[in-house]
Amino acid sequence: MCSHYEAPSRQSMLEAYGIASEETWGTDLWPGYIGPFVRPALETDPHDEAAPTLEVLTGTFGLLPSWAKDEKLARRTYNARSETVASKPSFRVAWRQARHCIIPAAAIYEPDWRSGKAVPTRICRRDGEAMSLAGLWERWTSPNGEIVHSYTMLTVNADDHPLMREFHRPGSEKRIVVILPQAQVHAWLIATAADSAAFLRQYPDERLTAVPRPAR
Repeated sequence: MCSHYEAPSRQSMLEAYGIASEETWGTDLWPGYIGPFVRPALETDPHDEAAPTLEVLTGTFGLLPSWAKDEKLARRTYNARSETVASKPSFRVAWRQARHCIIPAAAIYEPDWRSGKAVPTRICRRDGEAMSLAGLWERWTSPNGEIVHSYTMLTVNADDHPLMREFHRPGSEKRIVVILPQAQVHAWLIATAADSAAFLRQYPDERLTAVPRPAR
């Protein structure tokens, strides 16, 4: 499960998705922090060919369903298991309504336990491009009336993944976030709930690289 990742720069976002953003976010992100996500533009002019079809928003890393009492729930909802996302109360509404988003990431971090100790390891695309993580987004109204957006990363089993099976404690299930090939980004964002599961696959290990790095 991924609880720590790096958000890309605005320039990287522009290069990857063709959209500029005035939003601000930190680089080093953990559950409950504010980060960027990309979704289909909800308000666009169909008569303007230059109108953007995507938009960048910032939200809480960790999904906040409508019934959440406070933002502390985000500490437990930052990842959604593909096997149970359709039934878990925290995620099922966003899944059924196909609130798909892309969570841009320069890199993700996972602990490598092969030495007997947890060694934070930075995992990124081998070509250096931003990773497009498949996610779900939500819109929550806080007790004081503030509108808060939030998001979660979808994950799949990685027990047989040549790279990701090396992470997390020995004996624990291995997981990998769903990293979409660039050619599937648009299709994921507009996919229906019925078609969503087809996108939830492992990313090829040969397209990733992992380097030990002390936590910052």
